[in-house]
Amino acid sequence: MASPSLYRAVQRGRNRGLGGLYLLVAALLLVYIWLFPGVLGLSGFSKFTQNWLPLALVTMAQALLMLNGGISLAIGPLVSLGAVIAATTMGGPLGALGSILAVALTGLGVGALFGSIVALFRLPAIIVTLAGSFIVGGVALLVLPRPGGFIPAWFSDALAGHQPTAFVLLLLVVAGWKLFLATPLGLGLYAAGDNPLGAYRSGVPVERVRIAAFALSGLLTALAGLFVAAQTGSGDPVIGTPMTLNSIAGAVLGGVGFLGGRGTMRGALAGSLLLTVMINVMFFLGFPPVAQYVAQGLIIVGAVAVPEFLARRRAA
Repeated sequence: MASPSLYRAVQRGRNRGLGGLYLLVAALLLVYIWLFPGVLGLSGFSKFTQNWLPLALVTMAQALLMLNGGISLAIGPLVSLGAVIAATTMGGPLGALGSILAVALTGLGVGALFGSIVALFRLPAIIVTLAGSFIVGGVALLVLPRPGGFIPAWFSDALAGHQPTAFVLLLLVVAGWKLFLATPLGLGLYAAGDNPLGAYRSGVPVERVRIAAFALSGLLTALAGLFVAAQTGSGDPVIGTPMTLNSIAGAVLGGVGFLGGRGTMRGALAGSLLLTVMINVMFFLGFPPVAQYVAQGLIIVGAVAVPEFLARRRAA
């Protein structure tokens, strides 16, 4: 049974300084609305949330691991694997429901496997997931060597049509996160990331927490691939490639620390929203893709460097 120190550790892990991030997101949203007023309509809002949802899911997946002191470099390949599994099974005997279950179980299984290796063999998560990224990417190419497959039109319309289904799905995921956070494993997530030894002494099952974090991260990532397949109407074995760095960028922009125990999921979601809006604004302003990558890199460096600089000044 976890001691009261666990609760104090959780509270220390909460990053409450998100006001500036929210103001920046609001300012960019106003610019985006000014550039594209149609986003206020039902269809425009639906398309915007459809663009946001995959990035929101992978950012939440990455934040889960970063809160626990880990990181994943296999996010992108696992998105691709989820997409190709959906595209190759949905038109077969499994049907839509069986295909969704296959994608979800794959994500859970791959994530749990990574987590078990990290937790039980005491290996760095970055090394395990780097190696895993090549394996998962290779499996995705074996399942579907080139873009193709089949996603029923009704399924694409249901998830990526003119209704705000993506927003509803995001609300359900957030509600699921709140429920998980109320469980012993969820409560131990921050404590195990902030101080694993102290958490263990307080009764937190650190290894189980880590495995659970990786499993849920894999589930969210694979479901992001499922949604991407619904958006495109097919599968692509490399479509998730940019998602790895974007997931890290969204989490860092949202104030999630690399060393564990610092940050919130609402901050990660705000970071993913900021990144989505920033990319859309730069697109409407005519910035070339190269400039978008440079801007993302500078923003990530600033998001990491500025808080550290301010913290050192306060400590001086």
